[in-house]
Order: sequence, then C-alpha cells, then structure tokens
Amino acid sequence: MTKVVEYFFSIGSPWSYIGFDAFVEVATRSDVEIRPYLTTVVEENGGIFSRNRPEIRRAYWTRDLKRWARVRGKDLWLENRPGLSDPAPASLIVIAAYLDGKDWIGLTRALQRAYWSEAKDIGKPYIREAVADAAGFDGAGLSKRQADHDVQSKWAQDREHAVKSGVFGFPTFLYDSEIYWGQDNLPFLERHLGGDRP
Repeated sequence: MTKVVEYFFSIGSPWSYIGFDAFVEVATRSDVEIRPYLTTVVEENGGIFSRNRPEIRRAYWTRDLKRWARVRGKDLWLENRPGLSDPAPASLIVIAAYLDGKDWIGLTRALQRAYWSEAKDIGKPYIREAVADAAGFDGAGLSKRQADHDVQSKWAQDREHAVKSGVFGFPTFLYDSEIYWGQDNLPFLERHLGGDRP
C-alpha cells in the first residue's frame, strides 16, 4: 500500500522553500506519495505572520533562516528586499498544475526560488507566468485556470483541511495521524516512514 504524506505549505514561507528539496528527497527514498495542501498562515490555530512578531524574535528568525539556508544549500534574499506583493496567488497555478497532472513540484520549486532567491514579484500575474514559462510550463494557460471552480474549490478546501488537521505553521507534514512541523523535523518524519512511529 502506498504511503501518503500530506504536505501543508505556503509559497510565501521561507521555511517551506528551504526544506522543499530535502522533503522531496525523503519522499523519494521512502517511496511516498506527496499530497499537497497550499494555504497561508493558519492564524486560527495560533500561526503568526513574521511581521507580527516582536523584533527580538524576528531577528532570531532571520539568523536561523540564514543558518538553515546554508545547510540546505539555498540562497535567500532577506535584507533590502524590494517591496513585493502577496505571493499567495501563485499557489493557484501550483494547484492548477497538480489537478492537471503536471509537475507541480517543479513549478513550486521555480516559484519559490524566484521569490526567495531572486526577489521576483510573483504576486504579479505576468511575472509568475514568466517564471512558469522559464520552467517549461504554459504560464498563461495555468493563469487561465486560476479562476476555475476546481482550483478555487481546492484552495478553499486546503485551508479547511489545514485548520481541522491542527496545522499552524509551515511546512507541516502529516503522516499516519502524526504531525511534524518544520523542515527541521524531516529526520523524525523519515524515521516514522521507516517504521519508527513515535
């Protein structure tokens, strides 16, 4: 029977970006199906936007991001970033790719890299279309799908599922009724996938 990990993440989460490739590698090694759920910070369950945290905590958050980015081999543009619009709409083209059986993992990787490593404003439709095109997708075609019922329905249902599942931060991995929050918990997820259930 195929193992399924429910993967809750946000395009606008730097932690999702930092841990994405490592998670895909874990899933590949463990012969796991990844079931993606895209949403934004789940404030209902205690999630806090970074902008709403005290400065002392934000400073630590920034240092920790830099440390983990080096460990994972990711470039992060954190200081002096240009003003960028909300990246959440980029989630809709990832959902469209997933529903259409396209390489949503490759598209996610391209959008995250554009936003976090290159500070591209993927909140703007023409920019995310260009990013998708450069990654080998039909950006305009995916954009046209954004307003379709199945895409909008999954976007709404993903948030409901996140709330009901107890998700509050990103990335979160749900396997065998066990929640693992944060890309730093991937070793525990992998042990669980191997039979070591906590």
